[in-house]
Amino acid sequence: MVAMAQEPLGRAAAAGPAGQTESGSRRRTRPEREQPDVETASDDYARRFAGSVGAWFLDLQARSTLDLLRRFPPGATVLDVGGGHGQLTPALLEAGYEVVILGSAPEAGERIARFCESGRCRFTVGDLTNLPYATRSFDVVISFRLLPHMRAWRRVIAEACRVARATVIVDYPSSRSINVFADRLFGLKRRIERNTRPFTLFHPRDIARAFAEHGFVITGSRPQFLWPMVLHRAHGSRLLGVTTEAVPRALGLTRLLGSPVIARAERRPDSHSER
Repeated sequence: MVAMAQEPLGRAAAAGPAGQTESGSRRRTRPEREQPDVETASDDYARRFAGSVGAWFLDLQARSTLDLLRRFPPGATVLDVGGGHGQLTPALLEAGYEVVILGSAPEAGERIARFCESGRCRFTVGDLTNLPYATRSFDVVISFRLLPHMRAWRRVIAEACRVARATVIVDYPSSRSINVFADRLFGLKRRIERNTRPFTLFHPRDIARAFAEHGFVITGSRPQFLWPMVLHRAHGSRLLGVTTEAVPRALGLTRLLGSPVIARAERRPDSHSER
């Protein structure tokens, strides 16, 4: 079951048969475009990953992602949906991949401008739920720090599957983890991160079902941490973080209960889905 953590993301007002909301105003014929990647690509958000603990978070994320991409040789094409935060850009480029990053607004590309200006990758602006690319036009599509902030997260997955020739990789906070107590940790999270946002928790089977609808199957996952990331940010020590995560990782607890989860979905050989 998909669960809400912290605060509800909100709900659209009910509309009557004439297309009017309960307040009597006419509903827009086209919903506003969701743009959570603008916040994720901001300098303010990047400060969550400052210091030794933040570097540890990003290093583990990059190593896990590259491990899931290991069958793809240098020169493979990668689309990073909502990836203007640039968290994986250096690692992908260092691995020799051809990288395109899609953001929902021009300002979502400011943190990766140096890579684009040097010609190492490209940044384009478009709708996160209606990608401006042809079907199967990239070897791989990835999306990090996006799904939990999207109401239309299933549409994000659908479009990623449409555009990917072979593989889609996403990350998500798991409800099968200590994140189920996120409401109780909200005060600490707010004090540490200051700009924390509402987010959705996902059960792994919900993610698997969303991919299965488009002919993809989960073939690998890398749960990142047993303990909530906010606790590691609170103590501020990479050494302490690595130490406290080592035992549950060795015991297999992180694989069962870790979060966030980086999941790889691959197109089934018999799949002809163009959705």
